Amino acid sequence: MPPLKIPYGDVLGTPAVDKRLEVLRSMQHAGSISEAARANGVSYKAAWQALETLGNLAGVPLVEKAVGGSGGGGAKLTPAGISVLEAADLLHAAREQALLQIERSTPASGLDLRGLAGVGMRTSMRNQLPCTVKEIRTARSAATVVLALSDGQELSARITLESLQLLNLEPGLKVLCLFKATAVTVAASIVAAGGVNLLRGKVVRRGKGTSGIEIALQIAPGVGVVGFANSEHPPGVRESAMAAIEHNAIVVGLVR
Repeated sequence: MPPLKIPYGDVLGTPAVDKRLEVLRSMQHAGSISEAARANGVSYKAAWQALETLGNLAGVPLVEKAVGGSGGGGAKLTPAGISVLEAADLLHAAREQALLQIERSTPASGLDLRGLAGVGMRTSMRNQLPCTVKEIRTARSAATVVLALSDGQELSARITLESLQLLNLEPGLKVLCLFKATAVTVAASIVAAGGVNLLRGKVVRRGKGTSGIEIALQIAPGVGVVGFANSEHPPGVRESAMAAIEHNAIVVGLVR
């Protein structure tokens, strides 16, 4: 049987923003999931989530239980888990060289290349907005991440505490805000309600879609949102309008 080919491009992020790999690396040294969690400042549940996600992406187990020993057992990396870490080291070294070359060759145009990181990411979500983490509010079982757009408008995303830990989010971090067009309701005026984000802009395009009247709304220079309006009273082109997106519909993505 030929060896399983691991899709490294799907598995590997960068340690600076993807703590899942650091949990896996700590597992290699500590031989314990609880110790790996403690070393990375995350909960045991978050550490398990990190290892499970990486294993799902790799299509093969990266960690296995270790039986016996002076500690009475624990966990250790499989050969596939070791291969993932070796590939991560190679990718990190190559990435650093590539970034250095880009910095030397990019003209002083004022373009923030970090905002282009999402270009290589394929997703069905049509709305992908560069944002900056402004504030993080935590509760017992979830966290609310307040995201600032370039024009000062804000969006709030509700995520689990485990995701907050593994993404290593903090104020000032550049991220991508992602949500489906079908999750966006556009109208001339929308009344604010709990759990719903509201954005203001101007209609730049309107057409028929499978979920109603498709509206493209410009909310800031170079930044737009696509959603759907009621077919009876859709706002017209060049008219002011609002877009509503529920907190739970927003996904936070790292841009580095």
